[in-house]
Amino acid sequence: MQYQSYWHATSTPFASAHPGPVEGKVDVVVIGAGFTGLNAARKLAREGVSVAVLEARHVGFGGSGRNGGHLNNGMAHGYGEAKAHLGAERAKTLWQAYDRSIDMIEEVIAEEGIACDFRRSGKLKLASKASHVAGLRANFETIHREVDSDTRFLERHELEGEIGSDQFHGGMLYGKSAMMHMGRYVTGLAEAAHRHGAKIWEDAPVTGRRREGTGWLIETPKGTIRAERVIAATNAYSNSVETAPLGFFKKRIISVGSFIVATRPLSDAEIAATLPGNRTYVTSMNIGNYFRLSPDKRMIFGGRARFSATSDQSSDAKSGKVLRAALAQMFPQMAKVELDYCWGGMVGMTKDRFPRAGEADGMIYGMGYSGHGAQLSTLMGQVLADMAMGRTDTNPLQGLDWPKVPLHSGKPWFLPLVGMYFGLKDRIS
Repeated sequence: MQYQSYWHATSTPFASAHPGPVEGKVDVVVIGAGFTGLNAARKLAREGVSVAVLEARHVGFGGSGRNGGHLNNGMAHGYGEAKAHLGAERAKTLWQAYDRSIDMIEEVIAEEGIACDFRRSGKLKLASKASHVAGLRANFETIHREVDSDTRFLERHELEGEIGSDQFHGGMLYGKSAMMHMGRYVTGLAEAAHRHGAKIWEDAPVTGRRREGTGWLIETPKGTIRAERVIAATNAYSNSVETAPLGFFKKRIISVGSFIVATRPLSDAEIAATLPGNRTYVTSMNIGNYFRLSPDKRMIFGGRARFSATSDQSSDAKSGKVLRAALAQMFPQMAKVELDYCWGGMVGMTKDRFPRAGEADGMIYGMGYSGHGAQLSTLMGQVLADMAMGRTDTNPLQGLDWPKVPLHSGKPWFLPLVGMYFGLKDRIS
């Protein structure tokens, strides 16, 4: 078994990184070469704005290359909960932003000729307990009536053609949801940004940021660059920066590990016995699982296996054992199927699990996707580019306050307690 992201292992690395030192002056510096930062750079470059992207590791190193491969419309909350928290108008606007972002991903892929196996698969949210059916059905009825008619509720007997497990009691089908190869998309997005004129430096973590006249001097181990505007697109990896430049976000982003395994390629018979619907799937548990088939017919199976803020080979291996057990319990026929890949990545959570985009501490930012970044971040990249050019009316999160997480300074010491809390909720729900 390889302890690396399947998306990294099965895509061609970005080949157009700037070979020289970080230097010069640009209109905008983007920190972070994931979906958000790269689409911001692509949009700016297409508009004739000079832009540089500074990536601490390599293109797609963070969440954009370490997720489960889902492009699911909808948000992290029940729609009724979102309306209660945000108000009806903003909740609807945010819901529609997820839909628009998936449409935008499809458009970018076509415009830039990115071969990444994009497909409108639909998402099936599965009721893990009989007691979850009523809540799932109520959420479906509200969503279907108010924001998304391309949804359907499936009774338990209708799941037979969708999933080869008897553990589920019903499901909600979201027709607009999609999937793609995340590694090939992020590399293609980087190549497109470069082709339009963006300069992209890898292995260039931002170690300092200070005012210089009307703009900023950005420091990296490879040199310094001047910019009038700065975009922070670091999400969960804001907390991996040990120096001060991203301190504002460290107190507001909770980095939580999400872990994933991928099986060997499955035979057609094995697929027919496990995931005949070939969709993206998520369960209704608080500490649940998400899964899909890869383009080469592997099952990609993930979840919050452990409430950890660490993703390295040791942590990923421990989580992989938890995921293997969950996979075997859900699909007993898969108990002896070999796992070829095991990896983890950090999810950038906010206290209320709603994303944020705006301007603070001299930076334009978009992050806090709370496990739904793969689908929203392409749109948010364009929103941040608009903001850098002086346009704010495209931001669905404009004006949403972002308070600090109490007693949090970047190291989420409280995660084990959070895990215990959600585990208890799952047991009694």
